[in-house]
Amino acid sequence: MAFGENYTLKENVLRVIWGVVAPIFFNFSPRLFYGWRNWLLRIFGAKIGTGIKIYPSARIMFPWLLEVGDNTTISWDVKVYNLGYSKIGNNTMISQYSHLCGGTHDFRSPDFKLLRTGFTIGNNVWIAADAFIGPGVTVNDRAVVGARAVVMKDVEAGTIVAGNPAQQVRRL
Repeated sequence: MAFGENYTLKENVLRVIWGVVAPIFFNFSPRLFYGWRNWLLRIFGAKIGTGIKIYPSARIMFPWLLEVGDNTTISWDVKVYNLGYSKIGNNTMISQYSHLCGGTHDFRSPDFKLLRTGFTIGNNVWIAADAFIGPGVTVNDRAVVGARAVVMKDVEAGTIVAGNPAQQVRRL
């Protein structure tokens, strides 16, 4: 498999530039420099709302495929593996060590084809610590994903899910 065959030439160039810029200017910025990191993400094509707090240890794979609504927090050591277009809504909390996974491979294909699925996190959502949100998943508005939950299917609005695999615990 050739380098970057799943990406356009433009994306490959952006990947290289982001790979150099992010560790120096994003990850080593002081914690309270949210505006700086938001600006940097916007420069790389992210759609970033107002009042956004993204911590310096967050890892964002492709800023140009990310949209984040207003008043949202992406906390310590969150992995935003957004291989496809991914959206996080307004007033949402992504807690520390969570992993938002927007890609997988087709294990049935002979070449293990990359699937760039993205993910969607709604408004007023809480993704608790160390949760995993799987490829192509939508977590709808006002949902809560419990700590260390593994979410592999869509989460209904106004529900709490927990466990591995995540199951509905109750409605809000």
